[in-house]
Amino acid sequence: MSAGILFALILLVAFSGYFIGRGRSLSVAGGAMADLHSLPSYYGLYIALWVGVPGIFLILVWLFLEPIIVEAMVLSGIPGYETMTEPDRQLALATVRNLAGGIGIREDTSADLLAAASRYTGLNNTSAWMMFAVGMSLAAGTLAVTFRHIVPQMRARNRVESIIRFLLVLCSVIAILTTVGIVLSLLFESLRFFARVPPQEFLFGFQWSPQIALRADQAGASGAFGMIPLFAGTLLIGAIAMLVAVPIGLTAAIYLADYAPARVRAIVKPVMEILAGIPTVVYGFFAILTVAPVVRDFGVMLGIDASANSALAAGVVMGIMIVPFVSSLSDDVINAVPQAMRDGSYGLGATKSETIRLVILPAAIPGIVGAVLLAVSRAIGETMIVVMAAGLAANLTVNPFDAVTTVTVQIATLLVGDQEFDSPKTLSVFALGLVLFAVTLCLNVIALRVVRKYREKYE
Repeated sequence: MSAGILFALILLVAFSGYFIGRGRSLSVAGGAMADLHSLPSYYGLYIALWVGVPGIFLILVWLFLEPIIVEAMVLSGIPGYETMTEPDRQLALATVRNLAGGIGIREDTSADLLAAASRYTGLNNTSAWMMFAVGMSLAAGTLAVTFRHIVPQMRARNRVESIIRFLLVLCSVIAILTTVGIVLSLLFESLRFFARVPPQEFLFGFQWSPQIALRADQAGASGAFGMIPLFAGTLLIGAIAMLVAVPIGLTAAIYLADYAPARVRAIVKPVMEILAGIPTVVYGFFAILTVAPVVRDFGVMLGIDASANSALAAGVVMGIMIVPFVSSLSDDVINAVPQAMRDGSYGLGATKSETIRLVILPAAIPGIVGAVLLAVSRAIGETMIVVMAAGLAANLTVNPFDAVTTVTVQIATLLVGDQEFDSPKTLSVFALGLVLFAVTLCLNVIALRVVRKYREKYE
């Protein structure tokens, strides 16, 4: 019995509980709604929430704990488990999972591993049926108990609002804990990296070549972990992208909000927003097949030695990709400016262009800054376009015709394939992520200060 089927059944019972609770409230009140403390729908929601929330919580906890318990029980049955190292245990578990799925079974396969795979399958099946039995019993039990609680004097609305308030607080706490967990995971792994590579070398180094010799006699792989070229490439491509996206997006937003007829707006805005739904790999193909040759030919025409992969090609295509983020959000913000401000400006004799420049844009600047910040975050986090159009070379340059790379590209490159997080090469991605997180946080703080300054001025 899969967790998905159990989830659907619990939702079905909760949905049924809504109508049962609603009908029960009218029944105990003799059909007179005036005798009820709350509307009948609140009594139905009360039963539905008590049936659905505990059941769903049970499924989530069970799915989290099940692999840990099952794998520990399977490993304990393998001879020599106590003397195994952690990599050996992980390898044994991977082999058991493959054997349980019918993969990798050979004539010389160990009988102990085959027995462990059989036990693994049996424990998973037993756990699934136990989860189904406990989940349905819990749903039926809460349905029966809450059904008996339905009386006219019960404050159903207050209880429902308390449950919803608890769920909102729980979601907020989960979001906060997730953020804290991300930061701590980056921090602890970064400390492991800095224990092997000096922080000053990483923060202020001008060479990036994260190759480590695997043997003492291996040459040419001493490793260099200076992050300056990566962040320089990230800022260069991001700056080019914003130089493309912000003017085009903001101008398009102004036109759609104040100049375009309703029919044109109804067509143009959805078409522009389609750009946001195109996969980034398609943008990458467009960059490498169409834009990169044009940039290279343009550089040759100017007498510049342009690379086949260049920051300019990647930045231009990335800017096109994030135009919808700027235009759509800015358009919504501009439309949110009160019409009274426009009418007052027109009443004082200002033209439409003067009203936009001197009234609407200053009033909408907090939202526009937020739209630009979202676009910057999108540009900094983009990977596929840079891989395909800008390359992997960690060059420290401000020439847009040169090949560069970014922080996110290096993180993706170093984590491709099966990796052991026990070498400076792999641990360096956590240090890059931590610094990138700090840079993004600084950008957010600056944006908040700008927003607060203009909001105080125009509200």
